[in-house]
Amino acid sequence: MKRGIFLSIPLLLAGCGGRHNWLASAGEEAQSVETLFWVVLAGAAVIWTLVIGAATYAHRAEAKPEREQQARRFIIWGGVALPVVVVGGLLIWGLLILKDITADDGALTVRVDGERWWWRVIYDTPEGPVTTANEIRLPLGEPALFRLTADDVIHSFWVPALGGKMDMIPGRETTLALTPQKLGNWGGLCAEFCGGAHALMRFDAIVMEPEAFDAWLAQEAQPAQVAEGDPGFAIFDEEGCGACHAIRGTEAQGPVGPDFTHLASRDKLGAGIYAMSPDNMARWITDTHEMKPDIDMPAYPGLQGERLDALVTFLMSLE
Repeated sequence: MKRGIFLSIPLLLAGCGGRHNWLASAGEEAQSVETLFWVVLAGAAVIWTLVIGAATYAHRAEAKPEREQQARRFIIWGGVALPVVVVGGLLIWGLLILKDITADDGALTVRVDGERWWWRVIYDTPEGPVTTANEIRLPLGEPALFRLTADDVIHSFWVPALGGKMDMIPGRETTLALTPQKLGNWGGLCAEFCGGAHALMRFDAIVMEPEAFDAWLAQEAQPAQVAEGDPGFAIFDEEGCGACHAIRGTEAQGPVGPDFTHLASRDKLGAGIYAMSPDNMARWITDTHEMKPDIDMPAYPGLQGERLDALVTFLMSLE
């Protein structure tokens, strides 16, 4: 029994590693939550020790009438006053953290809409909105305000290394502030069960130097570069893909699925699940529901050979 417990410890600790590690904060808000966690954990350890010590003492001590008054004082101060002060203090501290992470302003505003089962991402800029999907890039050290909504059911937006989670509720907008403090690619996910492909609803949160971020956002705002007469785009149009997907600079203006304008510049395919590669793209088109069950996109198993190759080549050119 003891051996099994010790063998399970590495498995438990493994959950605290990687880019989803909320105990290795890479953001200002995550650091606040982490600090509160360690304080609560330390306090719980102290209280547990005191309770067990008091129980052991009471079990072994000889009962005497004169100790009744001491017991009453112990109950009043240790069982009533101390918990009220400690819990009240932690509640106030937690509410102050909540106030900070639900701020309603920031140097950058990002609107995120949770859909089945992917993320629509819109950057509000002075020149107008810039739309992308399933990937969020942020400038280092600058506060970002997230305005969160949901298209169908309740989702929960969470980048563990950068900050706390926030529910995304249909018909309502919630806000979340994140201030990245470390460069890197931090994993994001939906933290509330939302249906069949919930576990496959992820995204990358990439923290960049401010200059690199500005250059990326300027590039992201540009229309796609599609060669006139591109055979892959012709197939894209013939198969009706433009009814669901938008490619800025072309006649494809579909509002249903992810924006494809700079599709191939993203690191992942399928909402943070697969590497962006020609092979995965081809499988995504022909075996869609094998790669991600229950999603709305239909599979195109009839697309094979040169037509599939041309479509994949076109999609992988959208950088």
